[in-house]
Amino acid sequence: MHRGERSSGFTLIELLVVLAVLAVLAAIVTPQYLDRVDDARETVLRQNLVGLRQTIDQFYRDKGRYPTRLAELVEQRYIRAIPEDPITQRADTWVLVSAKPGDVHSGVFDIKSGASGRARDGTEFVQW
Repeated sequence: MHRGERSSGFTLIELLVVLAVLAVLAAIVTPQYLDRVDDARETVLRQNLVGLRQTIDQFYRDKGRYPTRLAELVEQRYIRAIPEDPITQRADTWVLVSAKPGDVHSGVFDIKSGASGRARDGTEFVQW
C-alpha cells in the first residue's frame, strides 16, 4: 500500500460503536421479549387447565364416575395426549385432586398445576 491511499474496511473504533449500539438495543428488547414469553406460558397453562377440567367433566357425564388417572382420558379417547404443563415443561407434574378427600378410589375430580412459584399477577401456580 502506498502512502496517502486509504484502505477499505472498518476501524476498530467503528466496530466498537456498532457493537455498543447493538448491545443497547438488545438490552431494551430482551426484557420485553421475556415478559411476553412468561405471559404466553401462563396463558397456555390456564387453557390446559380449562381443557382438562372440561374433559374430566365430560368423562363424568358419559361414564357416571371420575377417571382414576389422567391416562384413562387418553385411553378412552377423550384427549389425544396429556398436555404438558408449560411452566414445568413436563406432562407428569399435574397435581390430581380426588373427588373425596382421602379416598384414592373416588377418581380425579380436579387438576392443578404442579409448578412452583408465582404468576405475574402474584397468585401461586398451584392455586390455579
